[in-house]
Parts: sequence; C-alpha cells; structure tokens
Amino acid sequence: MKLSPATITGVLLALAAPVTALAHHSFSAQYDSNKPVEISGLVTKVEWQNPHVYIYVDVDNDKGGYEEWALEMGAPAVLTRTLGWTRSTLNIGDEVKVEGRAARDGSNLANARNVTLANGQKLGAGSSEGVTP
Repeated sequence: MKLSPATITGVLLALAAPVTALAHHSFSAQYDSNKPVEISGLVTKVEWQNPHVYIYVDVDNDKGGYEEWALEMGAPAVLTRTLGWTRSTLNIGDEVKVEGRAARDGSNLANARNVTLANGQKLGAGSSEGVTP
C-alpha cells in the first residue's frame, strides 16, 4: 500500500500535536496563585507575539534603582478580541499598575491579571490562572 504525501504529512502533524501541547506550561507550574503582586512602574518593552503577550516594566526598588519585571498576559487574539486591547494600548514610557501572581522561582516574572493605565482605565490581561491547557 502506497501512502500519498498528503496522508504522510497529516500523520506527522497528528503525531506532533501532543508534543506541542505539552510544551505549553500550565499556570501552576510557573506561577503561585498564593503570591499576589502589584507592580507599578514604566513600560520599557511590549512583545505582541503568540502564545503570550509580555510587557516589561521598570519598577523602583528599595536601593534607589530599578528592577525590570516581565509580565505575562494572554494571547494577542484574546487581548484584542475579548478584552479591548490594541497594539497601541501600551507604549514605551507609559505608567502602569499591574496586578498578578508571582513566579514560583522568585524571579521578576509574574502572570498579569489586570493592567491599570495612567488614566485609571483597568483592563483584563487574559490571565491563564485556573486554565488547564
């Protein structure tokens, strides 16, 4: 029996799909729902890419300097279609307050739940807390 190239491609894609699904981390593997954080500072970078949007914020530390925090949000499609975000919602230098859950490893990483803009507008961040892939 000969298999067509399309059939072979379909079989390979079907075999690869579970590996791709396992590569995506669960919330509880990386973040601690019992460690709420509130980050306030200036946006230094915004990455709009799948599977998650990341914003980077410089936060004043107690040593008179800054610490950069990486804040993971939902997928770009979730933010734009469901939560009202656009690619221009946040810009470099914007002041924000972000509520989220801290990384388990103690790094300056958090899963964002809400982002409050300088004008007081509060937007959801498409948090993956409680969602099992």
